[in-house]
Formats: sequence, structure tokens, C-alpha cells
Amino acid sequence: MSTILRSTVGAALASAAAAVLLTAPQASAAERPAATDVKVSPRASAETKAFAKANPGPTAAAATVCGTGYTLNKAIPLPEGTDPSMRLATLFSYTNGSGKGCAILDNNYGASQYMYLKVCKVDGTGCDTDSGNFSQYAGPVYVSSLACAPVTAKMGKTSSSLYINYKSDYVFACN
Repeated sequence: MSTILRSTVGAALASAAAAVLLTAPQASAAERPAATDVKVSPRASAETKAFAKANPGPTAAAATVCGTGYTLNKAIPLPEGTDPSMRLATLFSYTNGSGKGCAILDNNYGASQYMYLKVCKVDGTGCDTDSGNFSQYAGPVYVSSLACAPVTAKMGKTSSSLYINYKSDYVFACN
């Protein structure tokens, strides 16, 4: 995503998010303006459906970052195994009707962190990557052939001091 677009989106959202970040760092995306009626794929897991229901603001906000027409495929609280209310980040994957996938790594830490997000076609080509120090999210990153598209999500104080180093081939459907 371009720096100009990130700056424009970030400036519009920063004032709304600032007050809440001081009291609820797990909810950084919840303060972004977005509709709370995000579409959830009927094929989404029970965990993803429950997460979307319990966290409509962050789920819809991340979908808005992807663009119009995206449906939630998966929401993964990170680090893995973390209680969703204690997450440091949330990896969201969305799909649209034309076979395009979008991923967002939402920063729930409450302060700027090093973040890295990469998604590739199943053969490892056609990768889209976003990395840097972000207070809100890394991404969106897109893939045009999303079946079993490998996703890597990292977060930490620096690129060499990570507390999240997640990799999966199952963030998008594998069929």
C-alpha cells in the first residue's frame, strides 16, 4: 500500500483511535470508522464466526481497508493459542467474488510495532508484501490465485525481535 494512501487513511483514523488506545489497546481497529455488518463466508470456521460476532468493529474495519465487496474468510488472533481478548495482533483474510484474496495484519498492541505481512500464490510466486513500523495495520496485501495461498505474518519490537512469527497455507480456502 502506498505511503500516501496509508498517511491519508491513518490521519483520518488517528484521532478516533488515540483515546481508545490508551484504555483498550486490544481494540485498535474497533475505532476505525466502518460498518459493523461485515459479510462472513458461510465456509468460515466456527471460531472465525464467533470472533466476527464478538468483534464487529475490527472485523469490518479490516474489510474496509481491503476495498469494497470483500467477505471475511478467516480471523486468527495472534500469537496462536492466545485468548482473543488478549491478542497482540489479528490476521484477517478476505475474499471477493472475482477470486481475489486480501490479508490484513491488525495491530492490537496499542503502539507502533515492526510488522510484516506477505501472501503468495500457492507456487510461491506473485507475492505481495507490506512491512515497516505501523501503529494500526500491515497490508492490505493481495493475491489473485488464493487457493492455499501461503501467508506469513510477523510482529515485534524489531525485525529481529519478534513475538509473532506466523506462517500458514490455510488462511485462504484450499479447494
